[in-house]
Amino acid sequence: MEPLTAAQAAARLGVRTETLYAYVSRGLIARERGAHGSRFDPLEVERFARTRRRVTTPSHGGARPAGADGSPLAVIDTDIALIEDGELWIRGLPLEELIAREGEPARFDDVVRWLFTRTDAPSKDPHPLLPGDVDAVRRVLAALPPDPPAFTRLLAAVATLAAGDPERYDLRPEAVARVALRLVAGLVDALPLLAAAGEERTDHDAVAPLATRLWPRLTTLPATADRVRLLDTALVLLVDHDMAASTLAARAAASARAHPYAVVAAGFGALDSTLHGAASAAAYAMLREVGEGADPAAAVADATRRSGAGVPGFGQPLYPEGDPRARLLMRLLRDLEPRAQDALRVADDVVAVVRARTGLHPTVDLALATVALAWAMPPDAGELVFAVARSAGWCAHALDEYGRAPLRLRPIGRYVGPDPADVQPAGSNPGYAGPMR
Repeated sequence: MEPLTAAQAAARLGVRTETLYAYVSRGLIARERGAHGSRFDPLEVERFARTRRRVTTPSHGGARPAGADGSPLAVIDTDIALIEDGELWIRGLPLEELIAREGEPARFDDVVRWLFTRTDAPSKDPHPLLPGDVDAVRRVLAALPPDPPAFTRLLAAVATLAAGDPERYDLRPEAVARVALRLVAGLVDALPLLAAAGEERTDHDAVAPLATRLWPRLTTLPATADRVRLLDTALVLLVDHDMAASTLAARAAASARAHPYAVVAAGFGALDSTLHGAASAAAYAMLREVGEGADPAAAVADATRRSGAGVPGFGQPLYPEGDPRARLLMRLLRDLEPRAQDALRVADDVVAVVRARTGLHPTVDLALATVALAWAMPPDAGELVFAVARSAGWCAHALDEYGRAPLRLRPIGRYVGPDPADVQPAGSNPGYAGPMR
């Protein structure tokens, strides 16, 4: 396992090297001396980074800067998601009930409709897309450079769908609900079918469940009922997660009365990050290395060093005892997919290493990566599933925000820079006061 240099370890902890060595002298973190200086175990550094309580210099009046200890900068009312005591509820329903309502597996389409209408009644319009929507998006996607990243494709799709939607500026609840269904369906149907799956012609079945239509765009494996059920469940589990960074960005846009397409685009801007929606791709690369024969501890160390932000797929701080979304998704994968045993074995080996060295639990990003590996999906498959699902949640947050005072999410900055009176304009002559104005 290749160790970290002192500079790399200090950067991960967000401290100076002098502070790092102070931790060493106090016995808080171990090091090994070598011919080229001190070296640090990357997993021990990660453990310490997760458990250390940040201490900052008091600011004006002795008050600590907002959020300096990891506490929230603001509290925003929401009636969609609640995270409490290590569990997640959506509109008052715990995850276990949400994914199997009344004993039947939940369908993402029904959950989205329920988010907006509080009823499971079928939509009056089973064809939410407008004529020409899909063809227009596919033409735009075809014009992108070869192999564009997942979020690049999705942003292009959102912009194209917005351009052709005459209802995009209508912020009434019924219009927002229609636009949300149209947007999510457009994101899925515009994605290209994979070669071997093209014969299924599911792109012409506009009333098929969304998970059924998404499946052949992620893998060439046959779409069995159990596989589609698991994909449907993943979409439901990811529909919302309280005030994640992307949701805050989406709500801020809605606070300024941006239309739903712009709200989703704002959400994508924050989601496109290795600390958020793209975390599953990094976890996928780590799992694939182990599946190809790499030592699990070495693969974890390499992935941690590459990410610069911890072990990919581990350590959701809102769930000290483990991410319930990961637990439910991994359990379903074990129960429903015999083909997944190799991928699950790889994931178990990685989980064992990380738990032993850091005490961290897997997140839903590791579960998505395991699913993608089991089903021979591309590395960005987890990002696509995450983005499609969360788009619906952002639209629900937008609808809530449209009913509140506009621009309420425009915070006031507290200036902590130099006194303007002490700063000379660039290129100015200190002896010349300038004209009186």
